[in-house]
Amino acid sequence: MSQQRFLFLQGVCSPFFRQLGLALRNVGQVVRKVNFNVGDSVYWRLGQAATFRGPMDTLPEFYAKQYEQHGISDIVLFGDCRPVHSPGIELAKQLGIRVHVFEEGYFRPFWITLERDGVNGNSTLPKDPDWYRQQALQVTHFASVQSFESPFWKRAAYDIGYNFWFGANALLHSRVKSHVPYHPVREYINYVGRGVRTLWYSTESQRTQAQVIEEARKHPFYLLPLQLASDAQIVHHSPFSSMLAAMLHVLESFARSAPKHSRLVVKIHPLDPGMVNYRRQLRISARQLDIEGRVFFLESGNTPALLNVTKGVVTVNSTVGGSALVHNCPTITLGEAIYSIPGLTFQGELEQFWHTEAKPDVKLFRKFRDVVISQTQINGGFYTDVAIQHAIINSIDKLLEK
Repeated sequence: MSQQRFLFLQGVCSPFFRQLGLALRNVGQVVRKVNFNVGDSVYWRLGQAATFRGPMDTLPEFYAKQYEQHGISDIVLFGDCRPVHSPGIELAKQLGIRVHVFEEGYFRPFWITLERDGVNGNSTLPKDPDWYRQQALQVTHFASVQSFESPFWKRAAYDIGYNFWFGANALLHSRVKSHVPYHPVREYINYVGRGVRTLWYSTESQRTQAQVIEEARKHPFYLLPLQLASDAQIVHHSPFSSMLAAMLHVLESFARSAPKHSRLVVKIHPLDPGMVNYRRQLRISARQLDIEGRVFFLESGNTPALLNVTKGVVTVNSTVGGSALVHNCPTITLGEAIYSIPGLTFQGELEQFWHTEAKPDVKLFRKFRDVVISQTQINGGFYTDVAIQHAIINSIDKLLEK
């Protein structure tokens, strides 16, 4: 096995990068790290690390020095749109250095993404349905997957452990720009409020969900799953300035063009921190658009149960869109999504979508899924010991491909 020289950049808020780096060293590879804040340093603890303290306009020079001094052949990172990563990726591509990008899975919950050069809107996967039909002849059909538990509290604990050092970052890394738009303390306080609201409205959400499902024959409903406002999918891979702007756009189109007997169900993301009061904004806009009795909001709910019945799914580029295809639901994307290809999603305008009956091509979706999993997905996760071990075992060979 020839030796590669890896430079790890910023990772997910968990021990995943540390354990992956150790595993690569154990098979004879050289592994270094760049730490951009104290949380990075705390979760690494394997030595051979450089520290970047800013300012941001010196990043290209910093990366050039790291690549040259250490003969870097590969960089590994989580999230290709982060401000600290973009200059490093651009330079790596110019120098012929391989770029390995980790991200949350395209087919969750038992897959994570590991893709060369970019993910989501930056993915190099084509949008040609015939390409997937041809490639599917050469890959394995994924009928089963190794499952594992991934409790939310574990993820939350790692996130708090990572951001515990935020005060120190203000002193030691004050000139480093974060991809997170909110102060962690403010975000955690809002999470508490969101949790209280979820409990408070749980009975109402259950009742609302049951009602729209029961009355779906008489009043077919469309589902709009909200995404996280800070998600790179919204910020970098959509035409909208925010998730709120996307929601208001869909509401206006629904009021203007959807069948008058139809309904719209808006479901908040389960990990939304509650920084935006979507419920209130929805109520105000529905009143202004005169669609109050046709719009419903869910603080919680069973997404698969809704997908089994819904008339169609409107999404920017959420992974719920992929789930909608699994459920054979008509789906439209308003941003860049890897699954937005002819034969899978509606390719016309939103005003036309409200009246379509076209469903995704089931055979094409199976081929698409098999190819995407084969080329970009790793069975495993980032937040529990079992999930991390699966992810590491299944990542090593892919990272060592040349």
